[in-house]
Amino acid sequence: MKLRVTHKTSYAYTDPVSTSHHLAHLAPRGGEGRHMVSHEVSILPHPSVTRERLDYFGNRTLYFSVREPHRALDVVATSLVDIAPLRPPRLDDSPPWNEIRDRLRRDRRRDLLDAYSFTFDSPFARATRDIGDYAAPSFPEGRPLLAAVRDLTHRIHEDFEYDPSATDVTTGLNVVFEQRRGVCQDFAHMQIACLRALGLAVRYVSGYLVTHPPAGRPRLVGADASHAWISVFAPDLGWTDFDPTNDLLPSDEHVTVALGRDFADVTPLKGVILGGGRHEVRVSVDVEPLA
Repeated sequence: MKLRVTHKTSYAYTDPVSTSHHLAHLAPRGGEGRHMVSHEVSILPHPSVTRERLDYFGNRTLYFSVREPHRALDVVATSLVDIAPLRPPRLDDSPPWNEIRDRLRRDRRRDLLDAYSFTFDSPFARATRDIGDYAAPSFPEGRPLLAAVRDLTHRIHEDFEYDPSATDVTTGLNVVFEQRRGVCQDFAHMQIACLRALGLAVRYVSGYLVTHPPAGRPRLVGADASHAWISVFAPDLGWTDFDPTNDLLPSDEHVTVALGRDFADVTPLKGVILGGGRHEVRVSVDVEPLA
């Protein structure tokens, strides 16, 4: 499936901004049946400095600096990606979760060492005893890891209500856990904290998801949104993605942009500005399937 993704971010400031510096995670990642055909970013006002690099997690990042006074900033990223359907993993054939936990603690093989760094707390995903207790029923001793994670994915989908008005980017995971409401970012952080509470390696995945309009209604351009899900590690199997918001395993309708410990590592666009006063930000995303 070929997808065209258009991600627009617009800032409007009450006072002039004299200088601004920004870091963007907007370029889709390749690998695992995913191929980025093209990617371009348009920025107004035109930045005086731009620089691309790979970050610690292998994500393609764009740094740019605008050094002229401005009251608005528009960033439009347009990507064309080609995604092949993924073969569903055999969930019950994965090793027991507790054996994987123990191997992550003691094995010094390179891939396990790399994964081990994702077993620790991070700013948005801190494991607590209550969260560990919530996860425990899905993980009886000896249960295959991927089958256990699939069960936890389903439980989060059933127990937590999708409510965009319930949280924002600053809402703590303890609040999400107590009120059982939130958005995809919250549900991803919830599942990450659950798995890390058990000593497992799990990372946050940001990207996009194809959305389908109700039957008989047209697609609304710009009505899509950034999406978030998780990826869990098993030795010799690698990383497997799960989407707790939609209770499924991602395949050819999920576009991966960036991987990290949590949202703080993969923010689509962040920056530091001098001046500006108050500001308003508008974001629109369009994920368009192509023939």
